[in-house]
Amino acid sequence: MKDWAPEDRPREKLIREGAHSVSVAELLAILINHGTRNATALDLAKNMLLYANNDLQQLARMNVAEMCNAQIKGIGEAKAVTLVAAMELGIRRKAAEHFRIRIQGSKDIAGYLQAKLENRKQEVFAVVYLNRGNRILSLETISEGGLTGTVADPRIILKKALEQDATSLVLCHNHPSGNLIPSKADEQLTQKIKHAAALMDIQVLDHIIVSQEGYFSFADEGMI
Repeated sequence: MKDWAPEDRPREKLIREGAHSVSVAELLAILINHGTRNATALDLAKNMLLYANNDLQQLARMNVAEMCNAQIKGIGEAKAVTLVAAMELGIRRKAAEHFRIRIQGSKDIAGYLQAKLENRKQEVFAVVYLNRGNRILSLETISEGGLTGTVADPRIILKKALEQDATSLVLCHNHPSGNLIPSKADEQLTQKIKHAAALMDIQVLDHIIVSQEGYFSFADEGMI
Protein backbone atom coordinates (compact mmCIF):
# COMPACT_ATOMS: atom_id res chain seq x y z
CA MET A 1 0.00 0.00 0.00
CA LYS A 2 3.03 2.29 0.29
CA ASP A 3 3.11 2.65 -3.50
CA TRP A 4 -0.51 3.80 -3.70
CA ALA A 5 -1.48 7.43 -4.11
CA PRO A 6 -2.15 8.90 -0.63
CA GLU A 7 -5.85 9.41 -1.41
CA ASP A 8 -6.20 5.68 -2.19
CA ARG A 9 -4.56 4.34 0.98
CA PRO A 10 -7.17 2.92 3.42
CA ARG A 11 -5.32 4.05 6.56
CA GLU A 12 -4.88 7.61 5.33
CA LYS A 13 -8.49 7.67 4.12
CA LEU A 14 -9.73 6.56 7.55
CA ILE A 15 -7.64 9.21 9.30
CA ARG A 16 -8.63 11.92 6.86
CA GLU A 17 -12.35 11.17 6.43
CA GLY A 18 -13.29 8.92 9.34
CA ALA A 19 -14.02 5.21 9.66
CA HIS A 20 -17.51 5.59 8.15
CA SER A 21 -15.98 6.55 4.81
CA VAL A 22 -13.96 3.35 4.46
CA SER A 23 -15.42 0.32 2.69
CA VAL A 24 -15.57 -3.14 4.27
CA ALA A 25 -12.78 -4.32 1.96
CA GLU A 26 -10.63 -1.35 2.96
CA LEU A 27 -11.23 -2.01 6.66
CA LEU A 28 -10.14 -5.61 6.17
CA ALA A 29 -7.10 -4.41 4.22
CA ILE A 30 -6.08 -2.26 7.19
CA LEU A 31 -6.27 -5.35 9.41
CA ILE A 32 -4.39 -7.51 6.91
CA ASN A 33 -1.75 -4.76 6.91
CA HIS A 34 0.39 -5.85 3.97
CA GLY A 35 0.03 -7.95 0.89
CA THR A 36 2.32 -10.19 -1.14
CA ARG A 37 4.61 -9.53 -4.07
CA ASN A 38 1.72 -9.99 -6.49
CA ALA A 39 -1.26 -8.77 -4.47
CA THR A 40 -1.98 -5.76 -2.28
CA ALA A 41 -3.62 -5.99 1.12
CA LEU A 42 -6.80 -4.72 -0.53
CA ASP A 43 -6.61 -7.54 -3.10
CA LEU A 44 -6.34 -10.06 -0.26
CA ALA A 45 -9.26 -8.42 1.53
CA LYS A 46 -11.44 -8.59 -1.58
CA ASN A 47 -10.50 -12.25 -2.10
CA MET A 48 -11.38 -13.00 1.52
CA LEU A 49 -14.76 -11.32 1.10
CA LEU A 50 -15.35 -13.20 -2.15
CA TYR A 51 -14.64 -16.47 -0.33
CA ALA A 52 -17.35 -15.46 2.17
CA ASN A 53 -19.77 -14.64 -0.67
CA ASN A 54 -19.36 -10.94 0.12
CA ASP A 55 -21.29 -11.61 3.32
CA LEU A 56 -19.75 -10.06 6.43
CA GLN A 57 -21.94 -12.22 8.66
CA GLN A 58 -20.59 -15.34 6.96
CA LEU A 59 -17.05 -14.07 7.42
CA ALA A 60 -17.77 -13.47 11.12
CA ARG A 61 -18.79 -17.13 11.52
CA MET A 62 -15.42 -18.40 10.27
CA ASN A 63 -12.72 -19.56 12.63
CA VAL A 64 -8.96 -19.36 12.01
CA ALA A 65 -8.75 -22.78 10.38
CA GLU A 66 -11.60 -21.99 7.99
CA MET A 67 -9.97 -18.73 6.90
CA CYS A 68 -6.69 -20.51 6.30
CA ASN A 69 -8.54 -23.20 4.33
CA ALA A 70 -9.59 -20.50 1.87
CA GLN A 71 -6.05 -20.93 0.51
CA ILE A 72 -5.68 -17.27 -0.33
CA LYS A 73 -1.97 -16.71 -0.77
CA GLY A 74 -1.03 -14.08 1.79
CA ILE A 75 -3.71 -15.03 4.33
CA GLY A 76 -1.97 -17.28 6.83
CA GLU A 77 -2.64 -18.05 10.46
CA ALA A 78 -1.40 -14.70 11.79
CA LYS A 79 -3.66 -12.62 9.52
CA ALA A 80 -6.58 -14.99 10.11
CA VAL A 81 -6.17 -14.55 13.88
CA THR A 82 -6.31 -10.76 13.44
CA LEU A 83 -9.48 -10.97 11.33
CA VAL A 84 -11.22 -13.37 13.74
CA ALA A 85 -10.29 -11.15 16.69
CA ALA A 86 -11.70 -8.08 14.94
CA MET A 87 -14.96 -9.87 14.12
CA GLU A 88 -15.31 -11.03 17.73
CA LEU A 89 -14.75 -7.49 19.01
CA GLY A 90 -17.63 -6.32 16.83
CA ILE A 91 -19.88 -9.03 18.20
CA ARG A 92 -18.98 -8.24 21.81
CA ARG A 93 -19.41 -4.49 21.32
CA LYS A 94 -22.91 -5.04 19.98
CA ALA A 95 -23.74 -7.36 22.88
CA ALA A 96 -22.25 -5.09 25.57
CA GLU A 97 -24.66 -2.26 24.76
CA HIS A 98 -27.56 -4.31 26.14
CA PHE A 99 -26.12 -4.72 29.66
CA ARG A 100 -27.22 -1.17 30.50
CA ILE A 101 -30.79 -1.67 29.31
CA ARG A 102 -33.70 -2.48 31.62
CA ILE A 103 -35.31 -5.53 30.03
CA GLN A 104 -39.03 -4.90 29.57
CA GLY A 105 -39.79 -7.03 26.55
CA SER A 106 -38.36 -9.28 23.88
CA LYS A 107 -37.20 -6.35 21.74
CA ASP A 108 -34.93 -5.20 24.58
CA ILE A 109 -32.98 -8.45 24.69
CA ALA A 110 -33.41 -10.15 21.31
CA GLY A 111 -30.69 -8.03 19.69
CA TYR A 112 -28.28 -8.92 22.47
CA LEU A 113 -28.99 -12.63 22.09
CA GLN A 114 -28.72 -12.48 18.32
CA ALA A 115 -25.34 -10.76 18.62
CA LYS A 116 -24.09 -13.51 20.93
CA LEU A 117 -25.57 -16.60 19.30
CA GLU A 118 -26.67 -16.07 15.70
CA ASN A 119 -23.26 -16.94 14.24
CA ARG A 120 -22.82 -20.17 16.17
CA LYS A 121 -22.77 -23.22 13.92
CA GLN A 122 -24.01 -25.60 16.62
CA GLU A 123 -27.17 -25.25 18.65
CA VAL A 124 -26.47 -23.55 21.98
CA PHE A 125 -28.84 -23.30 24.93
CA ALA A 126 -28.16 -20.26 27.08
CA VAL A 127 -29.83 -18.34 29.90
CA VAL A 128 -29.81 -14.63 30.64
CA TYR A 129 -29.99 -13.98 34.39
CA LEU A 130 -31.60 -10.72 35.56
CA ASN A 131 -31.60 -8.82 38.84
CA ARG A 132 -34.57 -7.17 40.58
CA GLY A 133 -34.25 -4.17 38.29
CA ASN A 134 -34.54 -6.44 35.24
CA ARG A 135 -30.98 -5.67 34.19
CA ILE A 136 -28.65 -8.35 32.89
CA LEU A 137 -26.41 -10.04 35.42
CA SER A 138 -24.89 -12.53 33.01
CA LEU A 139 -25.40 -14.75 30.00
CA GLU A 140 -24.53 -18.36 30.77
CA THR A 141 -24.14 -21.14 28.23
CA ILE A 142 -25.88 -24.20 29.64
CA SER A 143 -25.15 -26.69 26.88
CA GLU A 144 -23.91 -26.99 23.32
CA GLY A 145 -25.14 -29.63 20.95
CA GLY A 146 -25.05 -30.56 17.31
CA LEU A 147 -26.64 -28.90 14.32
CA THR A 148 -30.15 -29.99 15.28
CA GLY A 149 -30.44 -29.87 19.05
CA THR A 150 -29.08 -29.57 22.55
CA VAL A 151 -30.17 -30.50 26.06
CA ALA A 152 -30.74 -28.11 28.97
CA ASP A 153 -30.80 -29.36 32.56
CA PRO A 154 -33.22 -27.30 34.74
CA ARG A 155 -31.11 -28.09 37.82
CA ILE A 156 -28.04 -26.40 36.32
CA ILE A 157 -30.11 -23.41 35.21
CA LEU A 158 -31.62 -22.86 38.66
CA LYS A 159 -28.35 -23.51 40.49
CA LYS A 160 -26.72 -20.68 38.52
CA ALA A 161 -29.72 -18.44 39.23
CA LEU A 162 -29.36 -18.97 42.98
CA GLU A 163 -25.60 -18.38 42.84
CA GLN A 164 -26.19 -14.97 41.25
CA ASP A 165 -29.27 -14.01 43.29
CA ALA A 166 -31.20 -13.70 40.03
CA THR A 167 -34.91 -13.01 40.40
CA SER A 168 -35.83 -13.71 36.78
CA LEU A 169 -34.36 -15.22 33.67
CA VAL A 170 -34.76 -15.50 29.93
CA LEU A 171 -34.16 -18.81 28.19
CA CYS A 172 -32.57 -18.75 24.78
CA HIS A 173 -31.29 -21.03 22.08
CA ASN A 174 -30.26 -20.61 18.48
CA HIS A 175 -31.37 -22.45 15.38
CA PRO A 176 -28.37 -22.73 13.01
CA SER A 177 -30.77 -23.79 10.25
CA GLY A 178 -32.39 -20.35 10.33
CA ASN A 179 -35.84 -21.78 11.11
CA LEU A 180 -37.44 -19.89 14.00
CA ILE A 181 -40.42 -22.17 14.67
CA PRO A 182 -40.17 -23.83 18.14
CA SER A 183 -40.39 -27.60 18.32
CA LYS A 184 -42.68 -29.51 20.65
CA ALA A 185 -39.59 -30.34 22.70
CA ASP A 186 -38.81 -26.60 22.98
CA GLU A 187 -42.30 -25.95 24.31
CA GLN A 188 -42.17 -28.82 26.81
CA LEU A 189 -38.74 -27.81 28.11
CA THR A 190 -39.88 -24.22 28.54
CA GLN A 191 -42.83 -25.26 30.70
CA LYS A 192 -40.67 -27.66 32.71
CA ILE A 193 -38.14 -24.95 33.56
CA LYS A 194 -40.89 -22.38 34.22
CA HIS A 195 -42.63 -24.61 36.78
CA ALA A 196 -39.34 -25.59 38.48
CA ALA A 197 -38.26 -21.93 38.72
CA ALA A 198 -41.61 -20.89 40.21
CA LEU A 199 -40.93 -23.13 43.22
CA MET A 200 -37.92 -20.91 43.96
CA ASP A 201 -39.75 -17.63 43.28
CA ILE A 202 -37.76 -17.13 40.09
CA GLN A 203 -39.72 -15.94 37.06
CA VAL A 204 -39.07 -17.19 33.55
CA LEU A 205 -39.85 -14.10 31.48
CA ASP A 206 -39.36 -15.52 28.02
CA HIS A 207 -37.79 -18.14 25.82
CA ILE A 208 -36.25 -16.62 22.72
CA ILE A 209 -35.09 -18.52 19.65
CA VAL A 210 -32.58 -16.64 17.49
CA SER A 211 -31.11 -17.13 14.05
CA GLN A 212 -29.81 -14.94 11.26
CA GLU A 213 -33.41 -14.66 10.11
CA GLY A 214 -34.52 -12.88 13.29
CA TYR A 215 -36.02 -14.12 16.54
CA PHE A 216 -39.07 -15.86 18.01
CA SER A 217 -40.39 -14.89 21.45
CA PHE A 218 -42.53 -17.30 23.47
CA ALA A 219 -43.80 -14.36 25.53
CA ASP A 220 -44.83 -12.35 22.49
CA GLU A 221 -46.76 -15.35 21.19
CA GLY A 222 -48.50 -16.04 24.52
CA MET A 223 -46.70 -19.36 24.96
CA ILE A 224 -45.21 -18.76 28.41
